[in-house]
Amino acid sequence: MKGYLVLSTGEIFEGEWFGSAADCTGEVVFNTGMTGYQEVLSDPSYAGQIITFTYPLIGNYGINDRDYESLKPACKGLIVGDLCELPSHYEAGHSLAEIAAHYGIGVLSGIDTRAITHIVRTEGEVYGLMTADPAKLDSFKPQPVGNVVPGVSVKEAQTYSEDAEGPHVALIDFGYKKSILTNLLNGGCKVTVMPYSVTYNEIVALNPDGVFLSNGPGDPKDLTPQLGELKQIVENYPTMGICLGHQLISLMFGCDTERLPYGHRGSNHPVKNVITGKVYLTSQNHGYVVKPESLAVSPLELTFVNVNDKSVEGVRHKTLPISSVQFHPEAHAGPDDTNHLFADFIRQCQATGEKSYA
Repeated sequence: MKGYLVLSTGEIFEGEWFGSAADCTGEVVFNTGMTGYQEVLSDPSYAGQIITFTYPLIGNYGINDRDYESLKPACKGLIVGDLCELPSHYEAGHSLAEIAAHYGIGVLSGIDTRAITHIVRTEGEVYGLMTADPAKLDSFKPQPVGNVVPGVSVKEAQTYSEDAEGPHVALIDFGYKKSILTNLLNGGCKVTVMPYSVTYNEIVALNPDGVFLSNGPGDPKDLTPQLGELKQIVENYPTMGICLGHQLISLMFGCDTERLPYGHRGSNHPVKNVITGKVYLTSQNHGYVVKPESLAVSPLELTFVNVNDKSVEGVRHKTLPISSVQFHPEAHAGPDDTNHLFADFIRQCQATGEKSYA
């Protein structure tokens, strides 16, 4: 079946339609990873977005039951150059097209993904409509999606490894990837996943040894009403944040954030530790960053910087046990160069007997 993608910039692309036959709209973004399409598909940080894969062949090793990052994909649609319908891998239980149909996601194949990537890099904020009905191509009006975190966060607390002997970590869920939970559990932690709207009193009642702010989709400023509660929480517990969690920590301590021209999404982004000088390859998926000049008027200091565009990739509090990174040390898909940051956080939780730092 033929399908179409029309962009808010006016371009129209025609391809072959797979998956759900329903129309979908969303922000069009591109991911440069050569592998990991299953993890990308199931990453909640892509909520409200249509993902363009720059690698030409997608789906060749199929979909397995192990590598999902969430229970249900949150993205709106997928754009690929060449979709493999008959995957070849001993763990391939389903094809990408089958999984897309199961979860109600449309896939367009046979699209010039280089052209779409060039448009997004040139224009910045681009929205698209995927449809099988050519009559709808002239009537598309872009509708930016805001405040998407409530749709991907858990609704009530969920506890894992109840009998673990390690520290108890409260994982605040803004759209967390399963790999974050896995790394904490592998470190011997008991983990309680809490909704994004958690209060300070709820955290106190939980009595954790540390707090983790997860990744998630959208503009961090959409969560401004929550910053007061979050600040009170992180000021009283050892805290680590990733991606959206990093941006929220920066906002609550007086920094500012801004939208990147076209975002960082892929598994080969070089990041430099400004303290040691060491460079790491990292997995990234974000459209917003902390303004570097805003750090000067905050109690935070720079720890990591992006080698390519010098954007802020990590911060830490000057006096409190709070740190965060923009990239993904859990890295699925992607390199595990910075996976040691989980061990650093767990040791900090273990070493802290006093529960109050304010």
